[in-house]
Amino acid sequence: MALSALDAADRVEQLIILTERLTELVALEAQAFEQQRPQEAMVHIEETSRLANIYRHESARVRANPAMVAAAPVAQRTRLIRATEAFDSVLARQGRALDAARTVTEGLVKTIANEVAAQRTTG
Repeated sequence: MALSALDAADRVEQLIILTERLTELVALEAQAFEQQRPQEAMVHIEETSRLANIYRHESARVRANPAMVAAAPVAQRTRLIRATEAFDSVLARQGRALDAARTVTEGLVKTIANEVAAQRTTG
């Protein structure tokens, strides 16, 4: 699904709204993993997935044709850059939270496997 924009300024504004909402959702997911509540990360998974697909598609379109946003006011394009930087930052935070959750999960699985193996040899 592509954005339907009237002009460059409208496209940039829609991209800002999209990026800010996606940033908000990813931040909520990261927070859920940081607080060891992965089930809470699933609450907005459909919306996050849908918006992420639109974001990927629109980012590729703009990279392929920068003229799509070039005519937008500089201040507005700067807001988009800032929103994108915030999104990149929250993605990095989410990555760290997921790595930490994976490490904990792997440790638990290993501990359980070791306990099962120990019980089999003694029992």
